[in-house]
Amino acid sequence: MHIPATIDEVTAAWLAAATGLDVTAIDTEIIGVGIGVSSAVYRLHLTGNDVPETLVLKLSALDEAAVFTCSMLRMYEREVKFFHELVDRSPIHVPNGFGGAVSDDGTSYFLLMEDKGGHRVIDQIEGMEISDAERALDELARWHAEFWGDADRFVETGAAVSLADPIYLAVLPVVFAEGWEKVSSLMDVHPAIGRVAPRWAEAMPSMLATLSTSPTTVCHGDYRADNIFFDTDDAPVLLDFQLTGLGSPSYDLAYFVTQSLLPDVAATHERSLFDRYIGGLHAAGVSPDDTGRLWDDYRVASLFCLVYPIVASRGMDFDDPRQFALIETMNRRCARAIEALDLEALLV
Repeated sequence: MHIPATIDEVTAAWLAAATGLDVTAIDTEIIGVGIGVSSAVYRLHLTGNDVPETLVLKLSALDEAAVFTCSMLRMYEREVKFFHELVDRSPIHVPNGFGGAVSDDGTSYFLLMEDKGGHRVIDQIEGMEISDAERALDELARWHAEFWGDADRFVETGAAVSLADPIYLAVLPVVFAEGWEKVSSLMDVHPAIGRVAPRWAEAMPSMLATLSTSPTTVCHGDYRADNIFFDTDDAPVLLDFQLTGLGSPSYDLAYFVTQSLLPDVAATHERSLFDRYIGGLHAAGVSPDDTGRLWDDYRVASLFCLVYPIVASRGMDFDDPRQFALIETMNRRCARAIEALDLEALLV
């Protein structure tokens, strides 16, 4: 199947061939600008016989630095394979897939999905209300319990990448250093970030070793507000599967709580949300013997997750107010976690 290099190559004939739908005409619009940079995301308006009104199309990122990171970390491959191998086991509502492919070198791909744009969306910068956060964590516990101790098979097929994979050790120090140079020169950073970021790469191997040690599950890898919609029954709908991996369940948990809530909300509810999540694991059949170390993992994951805003900044346009605000917000929330959870102590 031909993989379009740009949206200009997406025609009705191509879409019909990719999906098997009787599409006679399409109109396109770009969506998701300022939310993420790892893909270019479009809404396709379809004309034809018995076809959906719209589909969502994802293509490779418009920024070359983002494409480099995505290809090296096999992010496009993971997302395409999610819809082949994991989607039917997801206990969280996810879009239906309509086809996808990735190039041999992993630098280009396409993915066609059901359009969930009509659902309730929460801007990550504004932060989630605690009631929505509880719903999201209840579903996350069900997801992790479903794949508990069963992630290795997906690592073998390439649908997931272990946090212990050597590619992280090779790539992350380079892209983190590039991102930190940009962030530290173009925005005011919190003193806690200023103290931790220069030492982060040295501590990274130890953090990844901890977070890839049993108990492990399939982690979503980017479980945050911008990737979680809510349907008419307020049930979470999960998007974006480019970072599925084998790791500690605390990885997703820490990233969600530290990055999807306003700092004062996270500070007030952090431990109660953690306890609620652990209770959800136990209710889903995970043994309490497997969850005793997860608070320690939570702290390590919270420190590791500084990687997200720093690396993402490489592909962000800081002249765009929304993109600048997202990175600034994520860094500020990382700073809150560093201070509240005494994460600097983990760098010793």
